[in-house]
Amino acid sequence: MKQVRFANSSSSSSSSSSSVSAVLSNSDPADASIQPDSQDNLGPQLKLLPLNDQIRELQTIIRDKTTSRGDFVFCADRLIRLVVEEGLNQLPYSECTVTTPTGYKYEGVKFERGNCGVSIMRSGEAMEQGLRDCCRSIRIGKILIQSDEETQKAKVYYAKFPPDVYRRKVLLMYPILSTGNTVIEAVRVLIEHGVQPRHIILLSLFSTPHGAKSIIQEFPDITILTTEVHPVAPTHFGQRYFGTD
Repeated sequence: MKQVRFANSSSSSSSSSSSVSAVLSNSDPADASIQPDSQDNLGPQLKLLPLNDQIRELQTIIRDKTTSRGDFVFCADRLIRLVVEEGLNQLPYSECTVTTPTGYKYEGVKFERGNCGVSIMRSGEAMEQGLRDCCRSIRIGKILIQSDEETQKAKVYYAKFPPDVYRRKVLLMYPILSTGNTVIEAVRVLIEHGVQPRHIILLSLFSTPHGAKSIIQEFPDITILTTEVHPVAPTHFGQRYFGTD
């Protein structure tokens, strides 16, 4: 069995880190001091999609307060699909041989069985269709976590997973990492159900340095995949996507 690694990890790491530094340099001085070189500080567990003009435009449209809801959802779905595709690239595969219609033997690969998705409600549900578009038969669990009104701490209200989730690789879906508290609580629930942190790949669209750092400090073996690390996350994402703003 082989494990697919992040494409062009060395070059993308340097370019992504440079882009993060560039963004931070254009922010307020107070923001820039939060985490000047976030990916280098957090290590290989934080993976950024290689930045290109297409991704940058999608990020810009999603952050723009004048974007219509139709354009917002369209661009969010495109960005989700890119993250999901790269998330699948992190899963293990095995080599195989198939026969083409002309009788030619083709040496290829196939993904190992035993993967599932878990969305953190409600904003994480926005990523479910993107995963199903790539994996039609994949099983998807759900977790509902909200802040307690008195203590303001994350509290689990609902959790439903495939019964054999402890044997699966988990694609945990949550588009915006702000403080990281919700994801930390979700990972704890998965661990209680027998899932090992090294088998969890967190799929996210945007992350703050603090959010990513909090998660990796709590679970050093988890993998975080995102498109951008920036002190200001678009926390309006869920409301805009579902039209509840």
